[in-house]
Amino acid sequence: MARNSHQSEKLIKDFEKEKTIEEYAQQIAPLSHEEIAALPKLRYNPEASGSAFQERLSYLKEQGIATESIAGEKTFLEPENYRGNIENFIGMAQVPIGLAGPINIRGTKAMGDFHIPLATTEGALVASYNRGMKATRQSGGITTVCLSEGVQRCPLFKFNTIGEVGIFVKWTQKQQSVFADIVSKTSRFAKLQEVAPTIEGNSVIMTFEYTTGDAAGQNMVTICTDQICQYILEHVPVKPQEWVIESNFSGDKKATAVSFGNVRGKKVSAEVVIPKNICEETLKSSPQLISNYWQSSTLAAIQSGSIGAQGHIANGLTAIFLACGQDVACISESSIGVTRMQVNSEGDLYVSVTIPSLIVGTVGGGTGLPTQKECLQMLGCKGEGAARKFAEICCAVALSGELSIAAAMSANHFTNAHKNLGRKAQS
Repeated sequence: MARNSHQSEKLIKDFEKEKTIEEYAQQIAPLSHEEIAALPKLRYNPEASGSAFQERLSYLKEQGIATESIAGEKTFLEPENYRGNIENFIGMAQVPIGLAGPINIRGTKAMGDFHIPLATTEGALVASYNRGMKATRQSGGITTVCLSEGVQRCPLFKFNTIGEVGIFVKWTQKQQSVFADIVSKTSRFAKLQEVAPTIEGNSVIMTFEYTTGDAAGQNMVTICTDQICQYILEHVPVKPQEWVIESNFSGDKKATAVSFGNVRGKKVSAEVVIPKNICEETLKSSPQLISNYWQSSTLAAIQSGSIGAQGHIANGLTAIFLACGQDVACISESSIGVTRMQVNSEGDLYVSVTIPSLIVGTVGGGTGLPTQKECLQMLGCKGEGAARKFAEICCAVALSGELSIAAAMSANHFTNAHKNLGRKAQS
């Protein structure tokens, strides 16, 4: 996941627009033992059965968190409300939402305790993620950093010869300020970051990389790139035989090595150190057992040809994507990543998760729909200025799930958990 020196310099400059790297390092440091002890105590039982439904809702209301739409106190079946989200509307697919957490995060954007809404039909999932969140909170919180961002659109141009491709590429490299100006006139939020060619014979893929503010941005970058392409077709000295707006190179809605090695959406990294006693008391395993299991599972992932090496990042991300109005098909790219677990020199468990392709947004798309809006508000992530914060929360949630499943596998609790929580009693 290396970046060149120009990109690294730009990344540091972007970070230090608000604070120095040293100040960020102090901000994201884990909580001390005294600070952990001072964390607010829960006034509801997150592991209780469905009989505690009203207790959970009352607790959230006390925290100032609205749940009228989530809890079904409001109905919303007016077709006009969904224009731009759905065609041929006939009703709603109702997926149950569970509450996990609070998760404690020490991030560059996300800071403090967060109650996590997870929409799923998979029994045991919420309980597993909740256990991981409990263990990380007891350990001083998860550190998260949104490292970089970029959304790509990759049109393809075909010419008669590779020589014509060379003329085309040389000309486009001199037009980048013009392209940036076109983007600024097309969108208030998109910013063109880079234009890079990938040549294959008499064809060239042009990767246009953007930042898209607080929107996930796929539609935004499509419209901006189309405007650039129209300018190219009108002014380029050698005309392409044919072209398409997307070559299938960008990684949109698929897992690719290109996205894994660079960035697509938000690239986020998270880490936590779980003390040995918390591994034993909360996770019912040990640092060595968990580390041994993860080493073996990583080798197995490599043997399977997996892009990245992780356990079930897709589980938690899909649940939070559904709850918070994200484009769920983007799980195919968002769930690739690297999870690492190892015993440190003190005998505790170090855990890290890096996700390079988190396609998330806090404006646009499904984020304004009733239940999705409430879930984003629950996280303090609704609207402008919250996308990086939301991305850090998503990565921390993923880490919690990776930790919990590794503990269950290492101590052979996985099957019983699904027997107890993932199966309905026969009537």
